[in-house]
Amino acid sequence: MLLIARSIILAVLLTLAFFFVIILCLVRPMHRDNVHVIAKIFSSVAPVLGIKVITRTAKADGDTVVEETVKEPKIYLANHQNNFDLFTHTSAVPEATVSLGKKSLAWMPLFGQIYWLSGNILIDRKNRHSAFDTMAKTVKKMKESFLSVWIFPEGTRSRGRGLLPFKVGAFHTAIAAKASIVPVLASCQNHIKLNKWNNGVVIVEMMAPMSTANVEKADVKKLCAKVHDVMSKRLAELNLEASTLMAKPQ
Repeated sequence: MLLIARSIILAVLLTLAFFFVIILCLVRPMHRDNVHVIAKIFSSVAPVLGIKVITRTAKADGDTVVEETVKEPKIYLANHQNNFDLFTHTSAVPEATVSLGKKSLAWMPLFGQIYWLSGNILIDRKNRHSAFDTMAKTVKKMKESFLSVWIFPEGTRSRGRGLLPFKVGAFHTAIAAKASIVPVLASCQNHIKLNKWNNGVVIVEMMAPMSTANVEKADVKKLCAKVHDVMSKRLAELNLEASTLMAKPQ
């Protein structure tokens, strides 16, 4: 019964959200803050799914703040677990940020067109030349428009398999743009089920920026491995913290 009721409510909310997003994109197509506004809309749906999302930004000294002012273009690297990312990770998407998605998304009815009109970047990963050209244009746009890019470096959903290996494209872009890398992690979401009233806690943490100012192109694999290691260790800590919070009596 809960599954049916929640599915209906979710369908209604998403339909209303899509209508609003269509209007937003038609009124101001490709606007630098479209993705931020849309992300806020989708993250507001989390309570309907019984998910308590704790969103925070970590400083270098380990303290946390609620929000960080956008000062320079950054590459946000987020772990990609499942479809619930749409309601959890979105709580952390900053202003002046667009995401990088597969070119095939453009062929999805309605969603693909909205994704493109929102200002997001489409890349053809199967075509090496096209992919390099897209990333070169992305670097230019980042520098000229002070635009940040949100990327899922795993390239696919992990579905409970931990942090999968990273593709190096995001790191080439960060080095070329001299942009800081900001890891963004959402704790494990495997416990979320539409037929459960209480789906517990998901912690979304934006980690401290990692500079690429002195990193050379030849060091891209080393940088990739370093960031993967840092994110893997922190993800394990966040999973433990979230599990502890959910184990406490409500």
